[in-house]
Amino acid sequence: MPPVPLTAYLLPVLMLLASNVFMTFAWYGHLKFKHSPLLLAVLASWGIAFFEYMLMVPANRLGSSVYSVVQLKTIQEIITLVVFAGFSAWFLGQPLKWNHYAAFVLIVGAAFLMFYDGPAAAAAG
Repeated sequence: MPPVPLTAYLLPVLMLLASNVFMTFAWYGHLKFKHSPLLLAVLASWGIAFFEYMLMVPANRLGSSVYSVVQLKTIQEIITLVVFAGFSAWFLGQPLKWNHYAAFVLIVGAAFLMFYDGPAAAAAG
């Protein structure tokens, strides 16, 4: 069986990153424009979310050939937190505090465990 190209691992992650940027703007971008009518915010969010889905669905389809579904979801959640942290500080002007960083470290530890197969799997591989 031929080796899996690096792009098979990288492309889904990049697509998930891009989709999360769209979704973060869809979910939270309207908070900067609270004077706008709520219905307009909902419709604008749906329009932005369309582009998120155009990236998320293919990313999961492509990614499922090299990642498990649990790994894909874990990747997506880590990306979501990273994107949201940057968005919160940059776009909404709400900088992160020490406890946010500490929580992110714990979540990264959890993500590591999702991908870790243990020493027995490494020796068998």
